[in-house]
Amino acid sequence: MTARPTIVVTGGAGYIGSHVLLALRDAGWPVVAVDNLVTGVAGLVPEDVPLVKADCGDADRMRALLAEHAAGAVMHFAASTVVPESVADPMKYYLNNAVNTARLIEACIGAGVGKFIYSSTAAVYGEAGVSFVSEEEPPRPVNPYGKSKLMGEEMLADAAHAHPFRFVALRYFNVAGADPAGRSGQATPHATHLVKVACQAAAGVRPFMEIYGSDYDTPDGTCVRDYIHVSDLADAHIAALDHLMSGADSTVVNCGYGRGYSVLEVIDAVRRVSGVDFDARRVSRRPGDVAQLVCASRLMRERFGWRPKHDRLDTIVQTAYGWECRLRDGTAFER
Repeated sequence: MTARPTIVVTGGAGYIGSHVLLALRDAGWPVVAVDNLVTGVAGLVPEDVPLVKADCGDADRMRALLAEHAAGAVMHFAASTVVPESVADPMKYYLNNAVNTARLIEACIGAGVGKFIYSSTAAVYGEAGVSFVSEEEPPRPVNPYGKSKLMGEEMLADAAHAHPFRFVALRYFNVAGADPAGRSGQATPHATHLVKVACQAAAGVRPFMEIYGSDYDTPDGTCVRDYIHVSDLADAHIAALDHLMSGADSTVVNCGYGRGYSVLEVIDAVRRVSGVDFDARRVSRRPGDVAQLVCASRLMRERFGWRPKHDRLDTIVQTAYGWECRLRDGTAFER
């Protein structure tokens, strides 16, 4: 049997990247993590996975690293991801998400790495205006975060047209939860993701949480999102890698379940799972938020044969809350 090539994972010390490292390792792929550790946490990287401290925007360094490890594919997770921050500091997002992605693509082409899996986002759709957002919906991002990620998709498409280079762009809906085996979770200290924030409030890590806006055109006035468990998302990346390794064409697919939950429904789930009636305060809307984003996931299921394993909201919350309690108690990184 021919040995499998090494998969290089940028942002491997981050929330999603670390879960994908686990999925790759569990599936038998050799893997190298790359992270500048500005927001990444080295302790999230499995002990038997090499971690290279480097910036993925350093094209020369990345080209040498890809050649050194004879990389067969790159999975790119290194990015800035907070929507309100992107509105307040757009150039940070264009530089980190768009410019650095261009430099990484350049490094891949220079090193002869022709397979690329890209961490994109449902934010490229903006205010879609339909109940279920499919890949046929034209992108209309309304904030610099979504715009910067769409730029990455467009650069990949142009590179694939000009070079022997193929890619899969995965448009995530709202990623939540933690590894069911407790090996990883969201460790960013100032995260803004709803499920994590609510679990922090339930665990007593923060005295209260805020509900941003209660006057949206949704059933209960709060934003509605499609939440996907991070381990199911990691499995989607393995399916995307298998797709490229089989010689299939470049593609763009959504990653979600096709079921939306409002902010209030998520808070109710966290209260139910934790047994804690924590303080949730209504405040004004945040800049850049849209009322509703729910995934049409047919393409992902049909093209990749992907089937979720953790698609109950209570399951997502249980794993997230368990991880949050381990962070609070200082046991999250015990091996």
